Amino acid sequence: MILIVDINYKKESLGYYEFVLPIASIVSNHEKFAVKHFSEIKHDRTDDYRQIILSGAALKDGVCLDHVNEFEWVEQCKRPILGICAGMQVIGLVFGSSLERCLEIGMREIKTTKENPLFSSAFKAYELHNHSIRPSTEFDVLAESDSCIQAVKHKKRSIYGVLFHPEVRNEEILERFILMHEE
Repeated sequence: MILIVDINYKKESLGYYEFVLPIASIVSNHEKFAVKHFSEIKHDRTDDYRQIILSGAALKDGVCLDHVNEFEWVEQCKRPILGICAGMQVIGLVFGSSLERCLEIGMREIKTTKENPLFSSAFKAYELHNHSIRPSTEFDVLAESDSCIQAVKHKKRSIYGVLFHPEVRNEEILERFILMHEE
């Protein structure tokens, strides 16, 4: 079972319908899943899930970034994690990265900078964010746009972050994440 973490400011907000349900739709084609709001995770056992996906959030919704302490479980989690947009930002902050201003809305060209199992070469992706991360030394940069870092991977663990929205376009990236860790 896959856990989808809703990182919007409140449970079942408008952002839930925009950012969480499209992920759930893709995941449902491959495996059972559960959706939990980030505020519920500290009481939940992440070991009960095979993989975890952190959703994105609306441009003006920075609540998850103001409550990074609610994501301390990410450091201890032994399961593969994929953070999308704000999910990538949260993962970065948990591991000592910093945020940097990078407003991108709409389609952008993404260039792969390091071989990885999620994507390769150049591709177009849908962007909707105010910030990217300046990754700590714990991450490898996997992709960039002309403006900012677009994807990272933890150097020692199966923790990925993508700044773009594969649930909007590039669904195969989510599918690759789901399939690459099947046991």
